Amino acid sequence: MLACLAMAGCGYQLQGALTTPPAMERTFIAAADRHTDFYRDFRAALGRSGVTLVDSASDATATFTISFDQTGQRVLSVSARNVPTEYEVYYTIEYALDDGARNLLERQSLTLTRDYTYDSTLVLGKAQEEALLRDAIVKDLVRIVLKQISTL
Repeated sequence: MLACLAMAGCGYQLQGALTTPPAMERTFIAAADRHTDFYRDFRAALGRSGVTLVDSASDATATFTISFDQTGQRVLSVSARNVPTEYEVYYTIEYALDDGARNLLERQSLTLTRDYTYDSTLVLGKAQEEALLRDAIVKDLVRIVLKQISTL
């Protein structure tokens, strides 16, 4: 009980639901590739937050533009035999948000990375680990972008 009182007294509160600016009432997501992980997860997150997603920019009150969406992996380190021992998974997006009259979010670039060790005797497990890291990165990117939108 004392901990609850202390937390209430310091101004702590749960995060709550995403609040979007009124201009995002009907939003169009413009992207060159509508089959990327970020596009799929971001669209679902906006839908869950109560934003109406439209299929045409002419019907929208705001346009969220994804101008760059790329993922991949790089070798971080190699063994003495020149065999990769550590990889880095990265995901980069560039995005902007406007309501037709003004930019709500200027064009921004965001890159997140995660690294993992690689063992050639555990190929299937490491492939699964890479996929899980990529999914975690996408979820973090969506959370960061939604947090930026909620501060507008």
